[in-house]
Amino acid sequence: MQQTPVLAISELIRELRRRLGLSQEKLAAKLGISFQTVNRWEKGRAKPSPLAMQSIKQKLEDMGEQGADLLEKFKV
Repeated sequence: MQQTPVLAISELIRELRRRLGLSQEKLAAKLGISFQTVNRWEKGRAKPSPLAMQSIKQKLEDMGEQGADLLEKFKV
């Protein structure tokens, strides 16, 4: 998996949440992490772990066409 810059990850997380229609709290619950972690990702203060990136990638793949462009754009 290619390394994605922190800023790009914050954009990816925000757009994923928007497309799923989820709050930071609800996305955190779906990923099994804390709200604070999602908040730090979106603000560019932290980067998801490799395991978290796998979960994000799986969510995007599960979205089908709706997530395909994000997978390509961010090289997840």
